[in-house]
Amino acid sequence: MITVKLYGLLRIESGIKEKVLEAITVKEVMDALVRCGIPKKDLDSCIILVNGVSGSKRSKLTDGDTVVLMSPVAGG
Repeated sequence: MITVKLYGLLRIESGIKEKVLEAITVKEVMDALVRCGIPKKDLDSCIILVNGVSGSKRSKLTDGDTVVLMSPVAGG
């Protein structure tokens, strides 16, 4: 099982703090989150960390991994 943690606007807008899923890639995690109601465009622009290291949609996952998804930070 993969633990997924959402931060920033992704968490605020979805109401999801953490979710446990079965997935082999980060793309599968994102597809599952789209089915939970998170807009695909929001996930496409997010920052991805796998076990604390920068990742991508193609990152492979193994049982026990943690995927963190954060909306990008903007400011002025």
